[in-house]
Formats: sequence, C-alpha cells, structure tokens
Amino acid sequence: MKAVLQRVTSACVAVDSREVGAIGRGIVALVGVEQGDGPTDVEHIARKIRELRIFEDADGRMNLSLGDVAGAVLVVSQFTLLADCRKGRRPSFLAAAAPAEAKASYEALVEQLGRAGVVVATGEFQAIMQVSLVNDGPVTILLDSRRP
Repeated sequence: MKAVLQRVTSACVAVDSREVGAIGRGIVALVGVEQGDGPTDVEHIARKIRELRIFEDADGRMNLSLGDVAGAVLVVSQFTLLADCRKGRRPSFLAAAAPAEAKASYEALVEQLGRAGVVVATGEFQAIMQVSLVNDGPVTILLDSRRP
C-alpha cells in the first residue's frame, strides 16, 4: 500500500460538483492499494498516519502528531500511485490491486483510523474526484507499506 500524505489547513473532495468529504486542519491521504496488500499493510499505513510527527510545536519544530493537534484525515483512493512509468510514455497500472480487493483495503484503512478516534472524511471509491486543499508548509510525505 502506498500513500501520499499532505499536511493541510483545509481540504475537500467533490464528485460531480457535490462535496462528499471535507476537513479542517489535518492530513490528506492519497492511498493506492497494491496487489497482495493485506491487513499488515493497512495497519502500517494507519499507524503512520496517526503517529507521524509532522505538525509544528510551539517552537516551530515538526514534533506533534495528528492526535496532538486534534486533526482530521481526508482519505482519497488513488490507484495511480501504483503507476509504473519506467517504459514508454503510457503508465502501467498492473501493480494496482483489483477494484474489489482495493476497496476492501481502503475501507479497512478508513475503519481503523476511525476506531482509533481519528475524525475521517473520504472521497468516493472509483469516482472521478476533484480534490482541493491548502497544503501547510508545504509538507508532503511518501509512505510505502512494503518499505517500512
């Protein structure tokens, strides 16, 4: 499982001009599920989202986690994170999990975050979405559950 985390002051996602999810301060997590990802991958990404210290403390140092700042997460599925661009000009998405498998892992991630007390908003799985965000910093972190 791969994720791109962006620290934000606000973010929202829309489908067909209809807002389906929004947060204030927190993290936008763009998530791609790879073939073979399972519960361990979901747990790893969920823990990193919750525990990474990417928010500034009173001294301006990235020393606080999502929970420390009472932040929220906007989780958006994005299979294009699994693009292989090494050959030619058209990306290959062969590494991406099949839709049913990907949806199950995506939903498990959202559920785990919610059970841990994180306020979670989501996009709409397999929809064409418009994501708007105000990146704070900017801070952007790449996660890969297979490269802990």
